[in-house]
Amino acid sequence: MKFRLALIPAFVVALSATAFSAHADQLADVKARGTLVCGTLTTTEPLGFQDPKTRQIVGFDVDMCEAIAGKLGVKLEHRGLSIEQRIPELAAGRVDLVSAALGYTKERAEQVDFTAAHYQVPMRVLVRKADKIDSFAALAGKRVSAVKTSTPEIYARQVLTKSEVLTYQDGPAAFLAFMQDKVDGFVTSHTAGLRYLAETKGEGVYINDALAWEPSALGVKKGEPAMLAAVNKALEELEASGDIDKLWVKWYGPDTRFAFAREKKLTPIATFAK
Repeated sequence: MKFRLALIPAFVVALSATAFSAHADQLADVKARGTLVCGTLTTTEPLGFQDPKTRQIVGFDVDMCEAIAGKLGVKLEHRGLSIEQRIPELAAGRVDLVSAALGYTKERAEQVDFTAAHYQVPMRVLVRKADKIDSFAALAGKRVSAVKTSTPEIYARQVLTKSEVLTYQDGPAAFLAFMQDKVDGFVTSHTAGLRYLAETKGEGVYINDALAWEPSALGVKKGEPAMLAAVNKALEELEASGDIDKLWVKWYGPDTRFAFAREKKLTPIATFAK
């Protein structure tokens, strides 16, 4: 009897370990269901925003999700996320992949895994031309807005130590505070901010310096090495074929109102982890 009782727990443990292993293989789950759940922003043009004609969420990040899904041999299931939702939704497994202006930081890398960086952008401060603020030093004692928990907020607090940083839920709200003169500057990535720069109709300008250069990558849930490897392989193939450049030109090319060159190509994330 003692011998049989000893075997039962071992058998249960073996079954539990097998079940956990199967559950932990997110790539296998994605292929089994035939869909990749990929999260993007929905209010940041041209990364992820609502097309006024179709009312569908479109943009560079959405196209990247579609391209990755194609490389994995599955269909895309799009999920709209806010800035604050990106990491929690990924960590909880409610999305398989995040392509949402996800800038790499060492702190974030403790919560999720990053793929290779597929582009890099400078962090800028948008100010009013009439205010003649031409340096970060000139923002001392003034207020700047940023999206809560975003990397622009992080860099603003690190660099603009003599300025007051006010945070908002999303880009449109932070920009509105700037347009309503509640703040003297709006901190944003160069690419995301191009939309807002255009909306100032010539009244706004970037300070001619960068708070930092931010590598942007795709996010994968921690503890999913097969998924991370598969997405990195897909990115390498898309880079080699020129498809990432084609998508970039579609949304940021010289014929768009954003016109921003993708100067830095696919770069291993380990380059920035040092």
